[in-house]
Amino acid sequence: MAVSHLMYARSVFQAAQEQGKLTVVHEEIGDFAAAIAAVPELRNVLSNPELDARARADVLGEILGDADELTRNFVLLVAEKGRAGELEEIYRELDRLVAAEEKRLNVELTTAFELSEEEAASILKKIEQASGRSVEATRKVDPSLIGGLVLRAGTLRVDASVRGRIEQLRHDLVRGR
Repeated sequence: MAVSHLMYARSVFQAAQEQGKLTVVHEEIGDFAAAIAAVPELRNVLSNPELDARARADVLGEILGDADELTRNFVLLVAEKGRAGELEEIYRELDRLVAAEEKRLNVELTTAFELSEEEAASILKKIEQASGRSVEATRKVDPSLIGGLVLRAGTLRVDASVRGRIEQLRHDLVRGR
């Protein structure tokens, strides 16, 4: 994580919170970041250093036409500072700040096979109890795990998979433990 991403995220977080617009601004910047990820042409416009700043601002103004004034001003400022190509990373930091404010924990749960809703709910309930936060999870399936699961929450990664245990055993054997 770059310090600048956190700095921009904190700035817009605080401004949105002060104006009572945190939910709206968070959602709009999230939608914009998703658009950057989905539309390569938009990413190219934002990250092209040869594109005139005024032309970039005009494109952004068109895209952000109905957005909240704070969202629009923030995105235009980021673009003016030459960081428009970093909006996805800035949004990830903003999302972390909003999640902490809402006492929400975003996790990625990867399993070797598809879990039933009951199994997934049971695992997520245990995470909620341990963390004291509500949990929102994205679920993935990776058959190469063989069994078990891998849980990622922010920078924390817990590997309780069979593949992870085999790799750890191999590592220990090589090091002579």
